[in-house]
Amino acid sequence: MSNSRVMTNVKETEFPQTTAWKDFLALIKIGIVNSNLITTFTGMWLAFYFTNTHFLNSLDTMFLTLVGSSLIIAGSCSINNYIDRDIDPLMERTKDRPTVTGKINGAKAISIGIAMISIGTIFLFMTTVTAGVIGIIGVFSYVVLYSMWSKRKLVSNTIIGSISGAVPPLIGWAAVDANLSLMAWILLLMMFIWQPPHFYALAMKRCEEYRAANIPMLPVVKGFATTKLHIVLWVAALLPLPFFLLELGIPFFILATAFNIGWLVLGLMGYKMKDDLKWAKLMFVYSLNYLTILFVAMVIVTVI
Repeated sequence: MSNSRVMTNVKETEFPQTTAWKDFLALIKIGIVNSNLITTFTGMWLAFYFTNTHFLNSLDTMFLTLVGSSLIIAGSCSINNYIDRDIDPLMERTKDRPTVTGKINGAKAISIGIAMISIGTIFLFMTTVTAGVIGIIGVFSYVVLYSMWSKRKLVSNTIIGSISGAVPPLIGWAAVDANLSLMAWILLLMMFIWQPPHFYALAMKRCEEYRAANIPMLPVVKGFATTKLHIVLWVAALLPLPFFLLELGIPFFILATAFNIGWLVLGLMGYKMKDDLKWAKLMFVYSLNYLTILFVAMVIVTVI
């Protein structure tokens, strides 16, 4: 579909009434920002814990890290919305974005994105150089490697996009302790492995929308059967990780292992369920709870 036809369709569509603030939050994808705040904070908190640093003595580091990471994520999402403004009208879940409705034009979206990334990067460098560098890597992988390159060309786009989603806990840890420990890398690995089954489940639910937008997501290119297999394999790859987190205690090890096994069992149930979309929804919801509960639990077990 040509850009002119897309814009014509956009003009003919009645968009829901929104405030400028809601449009701004949609531009920066506030849901993504908030979820990444949890993983960033967890990485930072565990670094405090394992370096015997009291967080009250490092409130400046906490502020710079949380605000800095939020800004670079929000800025990257703003630029992503600018890049995707030609395909977003074709998808139900993205058709009301402010860069589609015209409430925020392309120039403003780019300006907001660059400003946020610049300020956020400065904040991260004010903690440690390592945190700043990791932040830049995250921005580059999301904006360039994913949004500008692989998303529309490669079926492996989800895996490439998982690089940026994996770095927040590493940023948090590096802001406190630039000498990244094994646990810091395990947090990154957990986030990296978590994302393909999470987004593949979403892609199954939105398969026809991605097809209409000509985005080569795995379900679109390879079909549901192959996607289900990939989801199960990625979930299975999470099974060994709790063994590298034993320093968090046996209760957390049991919790993480139980969640991994539960997710894998649910994944295998997909071969018996007749409704693939219902299964995909269950997998997607489970993945959200999995991430939130385990990362919050990491903080709790170091407090009690």
